[in-house]
Amino acid sequence: MTSRSRSGKRRRGESVNSLLANETLRAIALFVASLALFLIFWEVGANMKWFAKGMPTASKTLEELWWWVTHPFFDNGPNDLGIGWNLLISLRRVAIGYTAASLIAVPLGVLIGISPVAYKAFNPYVQLLKPISPLAWLPLGLYIFRDSEQTGVFIILISSMWPTLVNTAFGVANVSPEYLDVTKTLGASRFRTIFKVIIPAALPNIVSGLRISMGIAWLVIVAAEMLLGTGLGYFIWNEWNNLYIPNILVAIFIIGIVGLLLDSIFASFERFVSFGRKS
Repeated sequence: MTSRSRSGKRRRGESVNSLLANETLRAIALFVASLALFLIFWEVGANMKWFAKGMPTASKTLEELWWWVTHPFFDNGPNDLGIGWNLLISLRRVAIGYTAASLIAVPLGVLIGISPVAYKAFNPYVQLLKPISPLAWLPLGLYIFRDSEQTGVFIILISSMWPTLVNTAFGVANVSPEYLDVTKTLGASRFRTIFKVIIPAALPNIVSGLRISMGIAWLVIVAAEMLLGTGLGYFIWNEWNNLYIPNILVAIFIIGIVGLLLDSIFASFERFVSFGRKS
């Protein structure tokens, strides 16, 4: 390769990096500008009574947010916990229920993906249970377990397993036949083919399902906790009973930030296992 061609490639690489940096800066500027406009509109609208009666201003909500963030772990009894404790309770329930759902969904998805018989046998269950609202399971969970903690975990499990199961089955069923032909030619066992070829090839789909399931798990627990006595969902319900809207908005903001962070973690993992493919 000549020095001229290397120099041309270097300049093209620098041009692409410069373009990406410029796009990032413009995106950040647009985000900051849109956020500022939103906060100004909110502040003015609340002061001018454009919204519902009792709607707090943006400055009051940010003031409350700052107080809760700087005092996250006080404990004045089960009905008066800091936002940090409530967040940890919600995350604990999500971690347990989501892990249990994944341990069921991934192996079952692999089985359904590689076996037409298993697909025909289990697909009716998937299609029947997948569209049921998580809140429909809440009374049944409370009746069966008679415990708010176990009920919360159960609802997360039953609600979040379906995206992982469906994506896993889809990824396994669509592994390139050429890969399977090579394993047959080399005389690989069925067990070795599954773990060395099928699962690695289906991994991007599996992680994509896990990412969607995490979003559902985080969505579900907040709704379920409104009746479970602790956690962020109960915090919102308790503040509604107190008719203090700023704290409700604070909790909504924290839920959104945590959801964004969880999704970003899975998005990074999804890119990592995509093997050069765009995720």
